[in-house]
Amino acid sequence: MNKSIDFFDAQFRDQVSAGELALNPFETIALPHLRGRVLDFGCGLGNLAVAAARQGCSVLALDASPTAIAHLRRLAAADALDIEAIEADLASYALTEDFDSMVSIGLLMFLDCAAAHARLAMLKSRLRPGGTAVINLLVAGTTYLDMFDGAGYCLFGRDELQASFDGWTVLDEEFSDFAAPGGTTKAFVTLTARKPG
Repeated sequence: MNKSIDFFDAQFRDQVSAGELALNPFETIALPHLRGRVLDFGCGLGNLAVAAARQGCSVLALDASPTAIAHLRRLAAADALDIEAIEADLASYALTEDFDSMVSIGLLMFLDCAAAHARLAMLKSRLRPGGTAVINLLVAGTTYLDMFDGAGYCLFGRDELQASFDGWTVLDEEFSDFAAPGGTTKAFVTLTARKPG
């Protein structure tokens, strides 16, 4: 595992132990846009995947954290939810189907910039026409870097994500800054966009 996966795997173990399983603000933004066959790319503990399945979606949930995927599989089995949870290297995982909606919250910035842009292009290509994508990531202005692996990460420019959806209908774009340890900042953008057609 790399530093980022280790960081989140430990965080997920703590959250499961503490029962901290509520949707975060970014997941709350995404949930109303999820319908049909859903991809949750970087699902973490799967709180959003569970909420989407409970509202009738069929979900493919991917994450690199073994703790997160094991937790999500237990939840899905216990409640007979339509969730396929797969532990995967998201820098190289090959999608083999198309989706009606997709979400990637807090994932792409953990790849180097070339890989982040390639993964974003792959996600966009696997969304059906008229489908909705919700993408959340850290952007320039972020000064808290403890969770990143030194081998590579990518902070998009503040307007870069929206520019990459040129030709799509942007339904919403929200910027959120959060105080982080040591007087640092986490600066996020959450973009919701509908694919033409």
